[in-house]
Amino acid sequence: MTKIRKKHGSAFKAKVALAALKEKKTTAELCSDFSVAASQICAWKKQLEEGAQALFEDRRCTKNAREEEVDKLHRVIGQLTAECNFLEHVLKR
Repeated sequence: MTKIRKKHGSAFKAKVALAALKEKKTTAELCSDFSVAASQICAWKKQLEEGAQALFEDRRCTKNAREEEVDKLHRVIGQLTAECNFLEHVLKR
């Protein structure tokens, strides 16, 4: 008989990882409190430690990159429109 796997939501994972990060309880205590394997708790804790930096990254850099990309695309659109108008004018002769 196959064992059914539990699917934990992101809120639950964050709760368990934060509890592990606080280190007020041992991993064994957390395992019994949350009914999760120790390896899983360690994996979620590691993901939290590695991913926490992304929460505090400066998002203005990505915004500026998007604005530059939009400006570049507008220039290309303008150039193509000018070329199209020129060709229409030439073909009408």
